Amino acid sequence: MIAYQLCIFAEDKPGQLANVTSVLAKADISIRATTISTHGTSGVINLIVDDPKRAEKALAKAGMTVHLKNVLAVLIPDRPGGLDKLMQLLYREGININNACGFVLECAEKAVFVVDVDQIEKTEKLVEKNGFKTLDTEALSAVEPFHYMKY
Repeated sequence: MIAYQLCIFAEDKPGQLANVTSVLAKADISIRATTISTHGTSGVINLIVDDPKRAEKALAKAGMTVHLKNVLAVLIPDRPGGLDKLMQLLYREGININNACGFVLECAEKAVFVVDVDQIEKTEKLVEKNGFKTLDTEALSAVEPFHYMKY
């Protein structure tokens, strides 16, 4: 199943993330996961949100450069080698990972690895054929990492 990730392109300067979070808060959009990377004077804010299409519209309306990307959210076992099985499969098939983030859903049970790959349709078929499950946008935005943990 295909999910969506927002990529917001911004200058590497104070306040850029605050601008993004302000727009999304006003639009009543929940951020579920994020990664940020910079190089030189520019950066990319990657977000998993509960309503990606509405978020894209809100951010674009606010004048931000935003792109909605198709990604795969692959469920993997949360144990040593869990991610390696997926990585070796993608490597053997010559699939390049352009961007990724991961997080634990349930400690010592399962995690999710969200990948932006160069051959998404091939990858989707490949991972499902090899026993991995994927989450669509709705399922991905509904996850509650560590919800069994007492803080």
